[in-house]
Amino acid sequence: QVHLVESGGGLVQAGGSLRLSCAASGSTFSINAMGWYRQAPGKQRELVATITSGGRTNYADSMKGRFTISRDSAKNTVYLQMNSLKPEDTAVYYCNADSPFRYGGYWGQGTQVTVSS
Repeated sequence: QVHLVESGGGLVQAGGSLRLSCAASGSTFSINAMGWYRQAPGKQRELVATITSGGRTNYADSMKGRFTISRDSAKNTVYLQMNSLKPEDTAVYYCNADSPFRYGGYWGQGTQVTVSS
């Protein structure tokens, strides 16, 4: 079992920045890639970015150049640095940990990000 706790969300003005953190605990040895997803009201959950245990990253096109995902393996923590935020980035951001022991991986409880115009 892997437990994920996100933090760092909040209210920010357009053009501002936020840094999200996701700390993993439990059977962290089983984690392969970790990632961030988001879900806006009335929309499906979508990929933001992922990072493998080897540090390989992948971003959704709309986040490239504005968001940066990073990982501190020693702390079992993944970060999402979000710059140049836009109102359309408003969503609940979820952390995911991919593991062969759980189909779809493990999910955190989510953290709200609200960008005002």
